[in-house]
Amino acid sequence: MSAVLDRQANRITADTLLLLGIIGLAWLLAIVAELTGRVQWVHHHQLVVDDMTLWSSLVLFLLAWQLHIAAMMLPSTLPMIGLFRQVAAGQSRPGAVWACFLGGYLLVWTMFGVLALLGDTLLGMALADWHWLMHRPEWMMGAVLVLAGAFQFTSLKSRCLDKCRQPRSFLLAHYRRGLGGAMTLGVRHGLFCLGCCWALMLVMFVVGIANLAWMAPLAALMIYEKIGRHGDRVVRLAGMALILLGALVFLGPAWMPALVHMH
Repeated sequence: MSAVLDRQANRITADTLLLLGIIGLAWLLAIVAELTGRVQWVHHHQLVVDDMTLWSSLVLFLLAWQLHIAAMMLPSTLPMIGLFRQVAAGQSRPGAVWACFLGGYLLVWTMFGVLALLGDTLLGMALADWHWLMHRPEWMMGAVLVLAGAFQFTSLKSRCLDKCRQPRSFLLAHYRRGLGGAMTLGVRHGLFCLGCCWALMLVMFVVGIANLAWMAPLAALMIYEKIGRHGDRVVRLAGMALILLGALVFLGPAWMPALVHMH
C-alpha cells in the first residue's frame, strides 16, 4: 500500500473536485445567507424554533450543521480523504467504500453537533431562572473562549493533531478492506479530528453556527494547525489569543466589537 500512496499522493481526482465543489457551495450558501438577511437559516442552534415542530427544528439544525462541517472541517481533512480514495481504488466497490469512509467521518461530527445542541438546550433551560447570569451572556461567551484557548495547550490536542498531520502513517496503521473497514476507519479518523477541534467548534455554538466573522478565521486556524509549516507555534498563539479574548469578554467592555455576541 505504501507504493500506492507514493504514486497517487499528488493526483487530483474527480472525487477531490467534487469535495472541493461541496466545500465551495457551503461557503457560498453561508455568504449568500449573510448578505441577503436569511442568516437565521444557517445560524440555527436552537433545539426548538418558533412556529416549528421539534422534529422540523432538528432537521433544520442537522442541515445547517452539515453545511457547517462541509465548510470548516472537510478542507482540513482533504489529504486523508484523497489518500484513502486512491488506496481503496483496487477494491471491488471503490465508490461505496469511499462513501462509507466519508460517512463514518461525518457521523462523528454529526453526533458531536447533536450532543452540543442538546447540551446547549439543557444549559439554557437550567439557567432560565438564573436571572443574574441570563443578563450577563458575556460570562458564557468568555468561559467558552477561555476553555477553547486552554485546550490548545493540552496533550490531547497534540496527540490528535499528530494523527491528523500524518495521513499516510494513519492509513498504513489502520487501513482495512471492505465497507465495514472503511466505516470504522472513517469513524477513527473523525474521532482524532474531533479531538483536535471540538473546543474550537464549540465556540460556534455561542457565536452562531455559520457566523462568518468567526467561521472564516477558525476554519483557517484548523487547516493551518494540521498542514501548516509552523502549526505547533500557531496552536499556542491561538490559545493565548482565545484566552485573552475570553478575559476581555468576561469584562464586557462597551467597545467590544459586534462579532462577539450571544445567541
